[in-house]
Amino acid sequence: MRSASSRAEAVLAREAPSRTGAGRYVEPATDWRSPAMLRRLLLGAAALAFVAVCFVVAKVDPVALVAGLPRMAQWAATAWPPYLQELDAIGYRAFETVAIATVGTLVAALISAPVSMLIASNTAPWPGLALVLRWFANACRGIDTVVFAILFVAAVGLGPFAGVLGMIIHSIGVIAKLNSEAIETLPRAPLEAAAMSGASPAHVMAHAVFPSVLPSLSSVSLYVWEANVRTSTVLGIVGAGGIGIEIKAALDLLDFQRLFTLTVAVLLMVTLIDQCSAWLRRRLT
Repeated sequence: MRSASSRAEAVLAREAPSRTGAGRYVEPATDWRSPAMLRRLLLGAAALAFVAVCFVVAKVDPVALVAGLPRMAQWAATAWPPYLQELDAIGYRAFETVAIATVGTLVAALISAPVSMLIASNTAPWPGLALVLRWFANACRGIDTVVFAILFVAAVGLGPFAGVLGMIIHSIGVIAKLNSEAIETLPRAPLEAAAMSGASPAHVMAHAVFPSVLPSLSSVSLYVWEANVRTSTVLGIVGAGGIGIEIKAALDLLDFQRLFTLTVAVLLMVTLIDQCSAWLRRRLT
């Protein structure tokens, strides 16, 4: 025991900063042979190797980018002046995009509210059901909205309804996950006090849990709404409605004037939605 404590004191003495005669602290020399330093070096080398492999697999080619920039500039030059005909149709497609995101997020938030309380570790009344719902939420979150939209296009046909259904499924997983984590941060004392007063699990969730996490649920839903508006701009590429249909048609026809107008419409739409969402979050907090 005495030898072990003396070795520990020696290590601490080597690692602690020392003071010189002038009163300045001098950091200790780094021991590159220590196990901790070797682990750090190995982790750093593994991380660098992983990044290098990713660059190779992704086929990153800066030379190709430099060679293609003149062609990109030539295409961009043909986009001016912008296409100003059929602005009513472009506006309708933009509003259809917002409608897809709004309906999908609203329905997902309503479904996710009870689901998140059933999967949170401190409020789940049935562990078996919580495990099933947690796997369901992870599956919904792990598969992208576009994939779900393709599946629903095959089920219900082309149009915005397929985009709404795909957005609902994906958003359920995202909102339920984030909101359940917020529920798990709640203090246990109020929940236990409500349960000890004779309240049923349903009453505890309705009167103790839900009012506490409603601001978090609203904020998370608004963030997801912003993300869904941006995501819904590409749903039209797979036939699920929105302004993406017009973007795909402009790309297929190499109509860069129309593509520029559609890009500006998307930028204005996303900026407006971001500002509106930020204003609503400020009012909720």
